[in-house]
Amino acid sequence: MYGFTIIIPLYNEAENLERLEKKLVEFEKIALKKTTFLFINDGSSDNSQVLIENICNRNEAFHYILLNENRGLSSAIKAGFDAVETEWLGYMDADLQTLPEDFNVLLKNTENFDMVNGIRTNRQDTFSKKMSGKIANKIRRAFTNDGMEDTGCPLKVIKTEYAKRIPLFKGLHRFLPAMVLLQNGKIFQIPVQHFPRIHGTSNFGFWNRIFGTFIDCLAFLWMKKRYIRYQIKSQA
Repeated sequence: MYGFTIIIPLYNEAENLERLEKKLVEFEKIALKKTTFLFINDGSSDNSQVLIENICNRNEAFHYILLNENRGLSSAIKAGFDAVETEWLGYMDADLQTLPEDFNVLLKNTENFDMVNGIRTNRQDTFSKKMSGKIANKIRRAFTNDGMEDTGCPLKVIKTEYAKRIPLFKGLHRFLPAMVLLQNGKIFQIPVQHFPRIHGTSNFGFWNRIFGTFIDCLAFLWMKKRYIRYQIKSQA
């Protein structure tokens, strides 16, 4: 029985899919939990979907969801959260700047935590991308006080019951640790490897990251004040 699902949201990543399949298959053999894989195709306009279907036909543990149009990363992640049935789920990008083998580093810490977030060490990005990421992280930490150094790291493990209770909103992917904390969950962060992007391009620029994060932080504060939490004491 599968205990772990890795969600891979993607948009126009055809050039990376052959390498990605190879890395995921290699991880399947060494994973600490029996693992299944779920591609979330966010309305790609290249031939990603054809390649995804071929991958799923070749590998029993691989599945996909195709969204009817491009709705953005947060929507793709939420679609994955809603579909997962295993006790734990992971999230990674399709560009292989992080590797699935590092999920074992995160999974080793799930006994005591409800979410484990990666921290990209020796980050292999352009100067502007690294700087905008640092600024965006400082803005987000000031608003959320979640203590996370690198919430933008695309390598995370979350207990599925917590993930499914996270409401859908644009910018969701920047606030996953904070949303677990809102549920009184325990979070942890640990360093993981990071590599240059070989194929394709990032969909976000310097100002998009900074101003997008600021606007999303305001939305998060609004939602936090209205977030519904309750515990059942007894029932009959």
